[in-house]
Amino acid sequence: MTARLLLALVLSFFGLAASAASDNTSLLADRVEIVADKTIVASGNVEILYQDYRLRAPLLIYDSEAETLTIEGPITLQQGDRITVLADSAELDRAMANGIMRSARLVLDQQLQIAATEIHRVDGRYSQLYQAVASSCQVCADNPVPLWQIRAQRVIHDQETRQLYFHNAQFRVLDVPIMYLPRLRMPDPSVDRYTGFLVPEIVDSGRIGTGMKIPYFIALGDHADITLTPFVTTDARTMEARYRQAFSFGSVEFNSAISNDNLEDGLRGYIFGDGRFQLPLDYVLRFNIQQTSDSSYLLDYDYSGKDRLENRIELSRARRETYSEAGITTFETLRGSELLVEDQLPNIQGNILYIRRFQPASIGGQGNWQLSLDTHKRQSDIDVIGLDLGRLGAQADWSRSAVFANGMLGKIGGRISGDFYHVKQDSSYDPYLSHVAPAIEAELRWPFLRTGPDGGSQVLEPVVYLVWSDLYGDAVPNEDSTLVEFDEGNLYAMSRFPGRDRYETGLRATTGLTWTHYAPSGWSWAVTAGHVYRATDPDQFSNASGLAGQSSDWLLGTQVKLDDRLSVDARMLLDEGFDFAKSEARIAWNTARLDLFSSYSRIIADPEENRPDINSQIQFNGSYDISRNWVADFDLRYDVTAQEATRAALGVVYRNECVNVDLSLSRRFTSSSNVVPTTSVGLSIGLNGFGADG
Repeated sequence: MTARLLLALVLSFFGLAASAASDNTSLLADRVEIVADKTIVASGNVEILYQDYRLRAPLLIYDSEAETLTIEGPITLQQGDRITVLADSAELDRAMANGIMRSARLVLDQQLQIAATEIHRVDGRYSQLYQAVASSCQVCADNPVPLWQIRAQRVIHDQETRQLYFHNAQFRVLDVPIMYLPRLRMPDPSVDRYTGFLVPEIVDSGRIGTGMKIPYFIALGDHADITLTPFVTTDARTMEARYRQAFSFGSVEFNSAISNDNLEDGLRGYIFGDGRFQLPLDYVLRFNIQQTSDSSYLLDYDYSGKDRLENRIELSRARRETYSEAGITTFETLRGSELLVEDQLPNIQGNILYIRRFQPASIGGQGNWQLSLDTHKRQSDIDVIGLDLGRLGAQADWSRSAVFANGMLGKIGGRISGDFYHVKQDSSYDPYLSHVAPAIEAELRWPFLRTGPDGGSQVLEPVVYLVWSDLYGDAVPNEDSTLVEFDEGNLYAMSRFPGRDRYETGLRATTGLTWTHYAPSGWSWAVTAGHVYRATDPDQFSNASGLAGQSSDWLLGTQVKLDDRLSVDARMLLDEGFDFAKSEARIAWNTARLDLFSSYSRIIADPEENRPDINSQIQFNGSYDISRNWVADFDLRYDVTAQEATRAALGVVYRNECVNVDLSLSRRFTSSSNVVPTTSVGLSIGLNGFGADG
């Protein structure tokens, strides 16, 4: 006779079959006996399945009159996949919702364990543990003392709110008492968000002294929260705040702080915020707010490295054939070199843009037309240096590509742009100006493919690109095209100016060659070379751009990719005398334990780009898994021209099953009229097992 059939007979004998069926109860055991017509004794691998409970024990005695279970251990009681109780013996009611478990251990989410002399279960919701010890550290014969533990006279676990309440608690490290707390509430490991304190952080800064951050998280429902962080140091008193809220159609986040310190008179502070909302008809509304009380506050407190602040609100819509955008932006500089002339810099800018794509059936190909409106204003009312400008522009372009029988790829196209300007507060220009810029292009590519005997392939692609363009109309102020880059991205472009105030003019030819090797093992190597020849020198570009003169510098670029481990990206501008105008390189190396990144950049001095000296910098950063528990990361930025470091940072993180320790050290070496060199040290310690993040 099977145990399940025997259980049905036993329950029927006691008149409990209907109850068992409604509770969906199952009993498995090697042996089941009926004693004195009132008691069921199950022994040998006893297992009870009841709702989400699963109880295993060697011996179980059920008193039908009292409806109680007397269980001899070792006992394992599981409730779902979150809660496990281990005990030597227990007395529970039939629903296992009330009772006492002796010499017990409560394990939550296989992370936090609480050992106690007794566990009292109340209404299936509360577990009261007496003379309890809580820890998430592994304890074994070789390591009998946990790294940390919380001892308490009583611990209450509320399964509904998923909170732990400690009474007369004592926090110990390596069994040494560190702190006594009469009352302590902590979230259990399953909690993602709940009102309470977060992991504190100790900070030592050369600017604001030594102190501590103690964040307090306030949950405002499931979709909003506030985090308040008192930050007290020897030289400053600060309150930080973060507000987040998610909507069905978007989200917002604000970060702010207000401080009273010994560095400046009065209160100091900042607020950064951003949001995104999905509106009807596919429109998207975005905004960002960046404000600070003074130019050095963000760096003094290490909130941000920004040296220019932007506040913007923007409405945009992207569809298959159209794109539209309208926005307003305000700017504020924090750079020491610009603060004295801040009123001479544009501080407010507005723009409207509409683009539509079309495919003309009569001539084929694809085209775009667009309308744009840009305007900006300076605070200064002085002539020339207080220039205010507005521009209304229209542009249309078209191109068509073809593949010839011999494998050549050809493209022809054209573009016409027109701009109307309104100039204020600059007597060197008429108040109303306009110009028109037509351009035509033709491109021919001829890719050659070769496959080697090892399965690798090589692609060689020469390119010839011809452009004619001109500019008719008035000379206008150059506000949006002062800095020009020459790289692989615009090697074959009608105009390399980034804005609409300047257009590249004249007849010119660009020749380029790209060679790419694809290895069967997965790595690849690509090399690109390009050069621009002009019929006449338009005298439009600076020396540092690499485009000055009738013949440009040689653009050389290379890319190497080795699986997901190595990535190299380098480019340079080389003149006829084999001198470098610009050069930059980026190298990334990733393995299972090591991540490294390095970059180098160098650009020559050029007064036209407001750069009186050579600028050359090197950056190194990365992380290394020292062992299973230790991770180190570093960041170094070095100014080659000045031959001094600008920033250095080192961090060490220790993680195991019960604790996270994060130690960081950083030094900013640069100084200016509003910034001084600063050293900062940070330390945070998180106890795993309390909440999702410890």
